[in-house]
Amino acid sequence: MRLGAHWLNRDRFTVYPRIFLFLFLVIAGVWIGLSQNMVDLNGKPLGYDFISFWSASFLGLAGRPQDAYSLSLLFEVEKTAVPAMRSLYAWFYPPSFYLMVLPLALMPYLVAYLVFMAVTLGFYLTVLARIIRRVDASWCVAAFSGLWLNLVQGQNAFLTAALAGGAMLCLKRRPVVAGILIGLLAIKPHLALLFPVALAAAGAWRAFFVAGSVAAIFIGAGTAVFGVITFETWAHSLDDARLIFESGALPWAKSASVFAMSRLLGAPVMAAYVAQVVIACGAAWAVWWVWRRCPSQALRGAALMTATFLVSPFHFDYDLAWLAFPIAWMALEGLRDGWLRGEREVLVAAWILPLFMGPIAQALGVQIGPFVLIALLWMIVQRVRKWPDRVGTHSEDSTKFA
Repeated sequence: MRLGAHWLNRDRFTVYPRIFLFLFLVIAGVWIGLSQNMVDLNGKPLGYDFISFWSASFLGLAGRPQDAYSLSLLFEVEKTAVPAMRSLYAWFYPPSFYLMVLPLALMPYLVAYLVFMAVTLGFYLTVLARIIRRVDASWCVAAFSGLWLNLVQGQNAFLTAALAGGAMLCLKRRPVVAGILIGLLAIKPHLALLFPVALAAAGAWRAFFVAGSVAAIFIGAGTAVFGVITFETWAHSLDDARLIFESGALPWAKSASVFAMSRLLGAPVMAAYVAQVVIACGAAWAVWWVWRRCPSQALRGAALMTATFLVSPFHFDYDLAWLAFPIAWMALEGLRDGWLRGEREVLVAAWILPLFMGPIAQALGVQIGPFVLIALLWMIVQRVRKWPDRVGTHSEDSTKFA
């Protein structure tokens, strides 16, 4: 079916993202304009999650890196950066990410936030541009709510998404580089859970062992710099993070995981974990199957980056900045080879998911995130099922990194 025969025609494809982008710019302007002393109307500092990065850096540079994992001591430092803030932002990251953020407190808080977001956004957009290579898609990228949520919250999803997406682009021709990028995801290990499954399924053993080595070296380097006590304190803090998430103190409405969906519906903690494990096993099997069956790096990358959020119970709306990559890969597949029924509707749902899943969960008590992610993964699987009919019909231009 041609694009012009569908409700998502070229005019809507061009106009709707511009409307969303205009609204985001207006909202951001009002949000900043109503803020005082770098604090918004809810008492949150501008770029609020980033303040834990800056504060951990401050403690690390002061020779007290292990204190970043103490909520009370961290909050004292956060108040020095933004005295008017009223909310606490915890630090649960491993020594590997600690190495990356260590220089941040050499700059004032707001300057450090702007530098960090600009640099990581640059990486993110560079990798996306290598995939898309279409000027007319720029509006869709600029108006993607996952991008804006990560930017506003001052999180690291631009960096993690660029590492994951860049690894997919490099894997076929530069497996060592791909392995290095995957290994660097040790900064957020729960988002790297499916990479060993995918690499083993594809027999990409060079990337597999490089990734494992880089991850171990990276965490080891962080431990060497900050001390074994910091590693031990981080390991102990994971229990606190788990309990906070299980209790809902970290809002389930902001998470697209099956665990969060189950807890919102009133399921006990153990039942929510059982549901999470069942869906995670299905998602892992889908990734294994796709990577064994299909040589397309685009479809492999789309399956892996989508399934990541069905496997990990601990992620939030800003992490869904990753979805720009599977959306881009699948849109290019559809434009090149024709659309399957419902594909465009699923891609639109994935594109707006980061923006709407939180408000819907708060209003209705239902988390739609897992349903959209399962639909997206199913769509990728259906596309792979048709792969034998398409072998040799085109080259994989969209997967080239250089």
